[in-house]
Order: sequence, then structure tokens, then C-alpha cells
Amino acid sequence: MIDLVSVTQALLVAEHLSFSRAAQVLGVRQSAVSRRVRALEDKLGVSLFERDNTGVRITEAGRRFLERTRPALAEIDHAMKAAASAGRGAEGVIRIGILSSVSSGFLRNLLGHYHCFHPAIAIDVIEGSANEHVARITERQIDIAFVTGTPQASHCDTALLWETRVFAALPGWHSLASDDAIQWDSLKDEHFIVSRDAPGPEIHDYIVRRTAAFGRSPTVERHGVGRETLMHLVALGLGISIASEAATSTLYPDVIFRPFDTMEDTLTYSAVWLPGNDNPALRRFLSLARSLASGRPAPDAPKWAS
Repeated sequence: MIDLVSVTQALLVAEHLSFSRAAQVLGVRQSAVSRRVRALEDKLGVSLFERDNTGVRITEAGRRFLERTRPALAEIDHAMKAAASAGRGAEGVIRIGILSSVSSGFLRNLLGHYHCFHPAIAIDVIEGSANEHVARITERQIDIAFVTGTPQASHCDTALLWETRVFAALPGWHSLASDDAIQWDSLKDEHFIVSRDAPGPEIHDYIVRRTAAFGRSPTVERHGVGRETLMHLVALGLGISIASEAATSTLYPDVIFRPFDTMEDTLTYSAVWLPGNDNPALRRFLSLARSLASGRPAPDAPKWAS
């Protein structure tokens, strides 16, 4: 029989293209990882990796094997979590991928209502980019994701649910901080900063798209920080940034949020899921999301939700 630990370690080596890095992540010796992977290769009768002084490369046989085992292991992980959920008396679990802030807005409202109506269902929330979430959905690592726009996701269903305004995040002393609304042409000479991780890449693309009309490429610097630290960098004057309306309800010292003055600066958000996903918790979640998106009030809504 195939040793699942060896398969898991092989996947980690493939992810980092390094036996030493995989060993560091696992907290074991490199020789232990190497022995397990070699034993797996002997069991399969093929080489999964090419090893030389320049590093590690995945063979064609390795690529095919790992592509098929990754979703299989995700299914096993899901089964283990479902069993644990049943063992503690929960009715189920729903795994949700998010891109935007949940400090306010539709998504916070939706999560609050769902937890209120189904308190026994565990909610597992994962942050990430749209591409990462779509991949997780197809591999059944998550049940549903909320992303900007209406993505063309193969084998997935999508539903447009809500819209939100786009805001500029400015240091409090900025010359535009006193304006009621911002125009893009007033930002054409500004230095922008975004996060390297989601939603930073999406914000970067949005800035480039909206400044393209001025015939110049904006200066956009990426930082390896989260949303909160990025806002503190804005306050320190390292640059300005862009945020969705949901993120503006969180107060940051010396940061001012100002909306853009055009209808073009509105983001649409969609839900993405697999139509074949028969998780009852997902069906209830989708029903509630559609109800709230249509403007129909949910019965017995929690008092804090708006």
C-alpha cells in the first residue's frame, strides 16, 4: 500500500522544489524526507524528481502522479474534518474563500446571519486570491468563494451578489484628504503601495487599469504585509493605496478614506461554487446569500446585522 505520509512529503517537495525546504517546513531532517520519497518512487517504479547540483525538477511521471494525488488528499482531509465535526456534535461544516474585508458590508452581514440561523454548522474562512479560490473549489478544498467580477471558472457556477464603492486610502495630511471625492487624474503622479498577497495583486491590476487613460504607468510597490500593516504604511507616507468600501469601517490612525467620484469605481462581487457539491450546508448558505442579495429581509435577523 502507498504510504500517505510519503505522498504528502512528495507534494511538499514539489511545491518548494527543494528537499531541504520541505524538511524545514515539516520540522524533520532532510534525509528523512529524502528516504520517504525514494521509497515512494521505488514503490511506484518511477522517478518523481530529477535531482542534481542545481536543485530539484519534477519529472513528467511525477507531474502526472502529483496532479492526481493532490485532490485525493484534499478529499481525505475533508473527510477527516467532517468526521471530527460529527464527533463534536456539529451539523456540518462550510468552507468559504474570501477576498474582501469582513469588517462591514454584505459579506459580514451574510456570515453573521448564517451563523445566527445555523449555529451548529462550523464556518471555515480562508483568505486568498480569486485564482487560488477557484483552484481550491475545483479540488474541493473549499465549498464556495467570493471574488470580484464574474470569473469564467470552468465547471463552476457563479452568481453576482453585490456591489461596493472603491476608496482611496490617504495619509491624514495629504492634500486630497479634505476632498469629498477623489478623481483619478489627481492621483496620476502618486506612488501606490499594495500587499503582495491577496487582495494586493487584484488592487495592483485595478490601479493600472484605471490610470491607463493618462498615458503613463503608475508606480506601484508591493509589500509583504497584510491589510492592517499596509494601512499603517500609508499613514507613514510610504504611499497611498486602494480599498473596498467594506474595509473603510476599520479605523487606522492618520489614514483617511475618500471615495472616487465616478460610477466606474464600483466593484461587483460574485459567488463561485461547484454545482455538483451536495454539502447541505452550502445549499443553505447559497439560499440565504441570494435572499439577502435580492433585498428580502431574513427572518429573525441578528440585531447587529444591517
